[in-house]
Amino acid sequence: MKLASWNVNGLRSCLGKGFLDYVRAEDPDVICLQETKLQPEQAVFDLDGYHRYFHSADRKGYSGTAILTKEEPLSVTCDFGDDIHRHEGRIITAEYPAFYLVCCYTPNSQDGLKRLPYRMRWEDDLRAYLMALDKVKPVVYCGDLNVAHQEIDLKNPKSNRGNAGFSDEERAKMTELLSSGFTDTFRYLYPDVTGVYSWWSYRFHARENNAGWRIDYFIVSDRLRERIAGAAIRTDVYGSDHCPVILELAD
Repeated sequence: MKLASWNVNGLRSCLGKGFLDYVRAEDPDVICLQETKLQPEQAVFDLDGYHRYFHSADRKGYSGTAILTKEEPLSVTCDFGDDIHRHEGRIITAEYPAFYLVCCYTPNSQDGLKRLPYRMRWEDDLRAYLMALDKVKPVVYCGDLNVAHQEIDLKNPKSNRGNAGFSDEERAKMTELLSSGFTDTFRYLYPDVTGVYSWWSYRFHARENNAGWRIDYFIVSDRLRERIAGAAIRTDVYGSDHCPVILELAD
């Protein structure tokens, strides 16, 4: 089974930059999207063979997630937890026979870490949600998680330490999640690989210079490790300031 995840930074914009060509070429069984920035009725495009599930923020043109899947899930739910987490369209959970798939667009802590207190609550509550799902069946958790976990996950760790996405607090929450029974699939297969990123700023020719961050992930329950058949970051795919990430699970 091949799964893809991509922060498209506006699906309508990405549709004009090769999104459908990419999906047809990649041919994933499931593709999870983040930052769709649209309402479901605005998602007008031809893509045969996929069931579509969109979750939009209350605020139009902001955030948003989607799951496009060949296999119809047993169930699909949006959001989780307390009301504070239920207004920005950041979570979709699809239940399949063998696992739960959680598509996530994690809140950014923002300049000056203005939103860090909320981010810390989000991390604790979401970890509890994932652990509760994991007690029922294994979890595949993916998306733009807005954190570079280790120094090898971004080009300039020293100058970025303490910035949003590379604060000690955010990195510690990722460590805590992984210590709770979950595996970062890319690092599981490629523990020492450097220079492979999934997001680049639009400024300062960052992508041209590969001054990027790895902030898009597939994370799975530890007991799915033996099924990890492949993990990839499609750095050659454009259309957004992020590129797609891939997980292949053996049957």
